[in-house]
Amino acid sequence: MPVSPRRHLRRLARRVRAMLPSAAEVSVGNTAAAGDDRRAWEPPFDASSPAPPISYPITDLAALASRAYLSAEANFHLPFNRASVPAPASPLPQRRRVLVCHDMQGGYRDDAAPQGGANPDAYALWHWHLVDVFVYFSHYLVTLPPPCWINAAHIHGVKVLGTFITEWDKGVEVCKEMLATEASAQMYAERLTELAHTLGFDGWLINIEVKLDVQFIDNLKEFVKHLTTTMHDAVPGSLVIWYDAITVNGDLDWQDKLNKYNKPFFDVCDGLFSNYTWKENYPQDSATLAGDRKYDVYMGIDVFGRNTFGGGQWTTNVALDLLKKVDISAAIFAPGWIYETKQPPDFQSAQNHWWGLVEKSWGILRSYPEQLPFYSDFNQGHGYQVSVEGLQISSDPWNNISCQSFQPMLKYTRDQVHLQAYTDFKDGPYSGGNCLTAKGTLRQNIVFSERIFNGGLALEDGPVHLFYSVRANANSALGLSLDLSSRNKKGTSILVAEDIATFTRKKQNHKYGSYVKADKVELHAPDNQDWVLVQQHSPDNQDWVLCKATVWSSAGYTLTGINIVCTMKITGQISPETEDGSILEEHVDGSSLYQASLGHISIRNTDKNTEFPPAESWVTEGDYISWSKSSNGSELVSLKISWKLKTPDERQPPFSKYNIYVEKLTADSDVKAPRSYLGVASVDAFYVSGLEISNEVTSLKFFIQAFAHDGSWQELEECPNFFLSPVHSE
Repeated sequence: MPVSPRRHLRRLARRVRAMLPSAAEVSVGNTAAAGDDRRAWEPPFDASSPAPPISYPITDLAALASRAYLSAEANFHLPFNRASVPAPASPLPQRRRVLVCHDMQGGYRDDAAPQGGANPDAYALWHWHLVDVFVYFSHYLVTLPPPCWINAAHIHGVKVLGTFITEWDKGVEVCKEMLATEASAQMYAERLTELAHTLGFDGWLINIEVKLDVQFIDNLKEFVKHLTTTMHDAVPGSLVIWYDAITVNGDLDWQDKLNKYNKPFFDVCDGLFSNYTWKENYPQDSATLAGDRKYDVYMGIDVFGRNTFGGGQWTTNVALDLLKKVDISAAIFAPGWIYETKQPPDFQSAQNHWWGLVEKSWGILRSYPEQLPFYSDFNQGHGYQVSVEGLQISSDPWNNISCQSFQPMLKYTRDQVHLQAYTDFKDGPYSGGNCLTAKGTLRQNIVFSERIFNGGLALEDGPVHLFYSVRANANSALGLSLDLSSRNKKGTSILVAEDIATFTRKKQNHKYGSYVKADKVELHAPDNQDWVLVQQHSPDNQDWVLCKATVWSSAGYTLTGINIVCTMKITGQISPETEDGSILEEHVDGSSLYQASLGHISIRNTDKNTEFPPAESWVTEGDYISWSKSSNGSELVSLKISWKLKTPDERQPPFSKYNIYVEKLTADSDVKAPRSYLGVASVDAFYVSGLEISNEVTSLKFFIQAFAHDGSWQELEECPNFFLSPVHSE
């Protein structure tokens, strides 16, 4: 998205250099070899040939016109590239908005593997509460968002757009062919709509970055108008946004604002993304011209800081502050700058700090939970291990943004803070790849509280059931508080904790309107199989404790916030509280170190787990089975496993994901076959690539373990499975 041909050349050169993979990136989805700068989907790539699934763009008009990408016969990867999380069908709110345009390292990096990759430090975004629209951008003709981004964004209510771009001399030829007639312009618009509808994303950013003869402009406007109309019909709540480059005169002339030269395109679509070299008065000029559509104008801000207002980088908030004052929307371009430039001290801290400045400028835009059931294990979609209900099922590093659950709204704090809540990838998680840890020092009489979710859940009369997991050292207590508000009633907070007495005996905590004691629930024990996994323990040998509580709600109240609440346990006798609220301690453990982790939280209308269809209710299939030899002479097998219910139950919500395991059976029935975790599927198919089989293995049994939206997992012995026998090639 340049402002001059010279800058375009410099920028393209930087992008080409960025496309060369690092050592940490070459293992992504098994799609590249070390030192190979060719993308896996470039020629001689054969999309019809079975292979580890990948996401890839469409690079020419012929491929777009042919519908080859949407052909199951021509595209083996199609089933794996469908988003599994439904789009938010509601229109964008009538307020200033934030659009984030993801342009990083040429696109299709670690995120190009729908089943995930092996880089635990892969880029991810988790500040979805500050975003309304996410655009996946690259310099290929048709950029299709990888399903991992669609799934993560949709969970948080954020819309996702792909990109259609024409640039350079090749782009001119593309436009001349596409816009030769009104019919062809409409046909290509319909092809883009089909792609978005089939793959499950929410629209397009249109970037025509070439100079055209004015004779093509009417058909260009028809292309944009027809795309907008067909998208609205096919995908409720969808968007088509025009990028500020070519003008209605056919000139490649970036205007940096909404004006008469680009407004005719704005008038036939859902918004304008302005170029990012605007002047101080341009946002107000744009808002004035847009009138009651001013929120549909997204003023560009380049985080790399290339001639952008305010300088971008760590002063991106300067531009945001001005746009907030004008009350117009923002388009943040390339926030991957934090990752690409390795901002200190580390990516997690730098990203939290940078987005903290965005939040300080504009505030929180999105709230959750908004409906029940609500579940989060705080999974960011990458890590160094994988757990299910406190049990480690894999010790391998991984990434898969599709695995993200609702992300906590943690505040960025500096080192001098005595107690800090943070996303913890080091200690064993309860579920997924990480947990939420509060660590530091805390005085005996202090109660520390930090909001983790900004809710918008309308409550009804009756019980609400709360499940959560805690792991804490001997002197630390962790609870949850629920903030409730009402127009007609005074707001209140409910404190929920297993060790409720520790909190109620401290005067500072008397601000809570009521207290609910949580009961311990026995964790599910693993079966007697010899699993390739181990029970999780924290460094001080503390295990996860599962807690359950019932809170009675009243109609008219809204759950507006969920907070973690931390305090030191009282282990000795205490004297009465002094007038200032402090506690005189006697025989109290002198340790001031606090450490406790929250593994997950689940809020439901029922205290029962999801009832899963039994194994016999499913049909499982294995296709594309092939054998090969490894370097050590053992057998390798690859295959696609798929599954579906024999009789789909419309009352049964679709499952959010599936864990895939394999059991290697031998002829000796007295030997317990170990089960191994293979990966996670977001769709009803999984590709097993190069699974090694020793000579004594006679058959394979694959398990497909469903995960429900309330956080419950199906018992493995009740899961659908697929047998492969014999497992050796002839």
